Amino acid sequence: MIDSRLRPHIDWVLLSTVVVLALIGLVMIYSATYDPTTETIGPQLSRQLLALAIGLAAGFVCLLVDYRVVTDNVGLIYVGLLALLVYTLFFGLEVSGSRRWIDLGMFNLQPSEFGKMVIALVLAVVYSGQRTRDRRIQDWAIGVVVVAIPFLVIARQPDLGTAVTLLPVCVAIMIFAGFRLKFLAVLAVVGVLLTPVAWTYGLEDYQRTRIASFLDPDQDPRGAGYQQIQARVTVGSGGLTGKGYLQGTQSQYNFLPVAHNDFIFSVLAEEQGFLGVLFVLGLYLFVILRSLDAARIAKDQVGMFLVVGITAGFAFQVIYNVTMSAGLAPVKGLTLPLLSYGGSSVIATLMGFGLILNVRMRRFTN
Repeated sequence: MIDSRLRPHIDWVLLSTVVVLALIGLVMIYSATYDPTTETIGPQLSRQLLALAIGLAAGFVCLLVDYRVVTDNVGLIYVGLLALLVYTLFFGLEVSGSRRWIDLGMFNLQPSEFGKMVIALVLAVVYSGQRTRDRRIQDWAIGVVVVAIPFLVIARQPDLGTAVTLLPVCVAIMIFAGFRLKFLAVLAVVGVLLTPVAWTYGLEDYQRTRIASFLDPDQDPRGAGYQQIQARVTVGSGGLTGKGYLQGTQSQYNFLPVAHNDFIFSVLAEEQGFLGVLFVLGLYLFVILRSLDAARIAKDQVGMFLVVGITAGFAFQVIYNVTMSAGLAPVKGLTLPLLSYGGSSVIATLMGFGLILNVRMRRFTN
């Protein structure tokens, strides 16, 4: 199904590393949902297996179809994303006061997880084919508007954590497209000055509580600060070599909430220790650097910007989840890509890497 002339250019090393991370995720989800009292596991593992199968198939489709064909239809893709987000906002499955999912029967689809990939596609088209010195303020404003619309809809679900993951995609592509860093610094200063306004009018009560508990989790150790405290305890208890597979007490006995999802890294640290963490973080670093190399050798701007955007979103989510698990960032509902339980996250991530492999494979085509 792939032209025989293109097959030698498939990056099997990157593909294999991504699959290895996904398999490690399955192993850790098994451990995080294992109940030692009944010697059974939760339903999350079978659902993750289904999502992984769907994700690999979807990623293969993204590899198979020329990425330039995909970018030619980016308008329809963007409108489709917005339609799904708006539908979810009003008619989605409500869980704990949030509407983030569409019930598909076998699993729940979270459209916002595909936002990073779609934003990368749109901005790659917006900023390709134009010289840097010819870009005007209107061109940069277009990119901001493209990101702002889904950002605001996702934030209203409410899901500020996933909405924020769109920003590094935008910033990375704009920087590579020629946006001056001094202007970015000015925007950062303005953002800091507007922090009191955002704190008062832009955040929900639970979001303020999360930030306050991050700064001082001991002020409510049994409430808002509980996750933060338990995550740090779990990470620190692993030591150098860890307690061993299925031997982690924090996750096995449910001291650590949602261990299979937001805090899968903490489970890894407790069971496999510092050495296991180094190994997994090394795999993530390799994936990020290998992906950036695909951007470097891309044959055109649209391919380069696309890979940069997808990689930036992936790297941001990895860094934030790890620092959150270590108690160095406020708790947000952000998965650790490929490792955490979350069907939509796995599918979207594998589709993104399908596009990265696509760009690298077609670097010699006309």
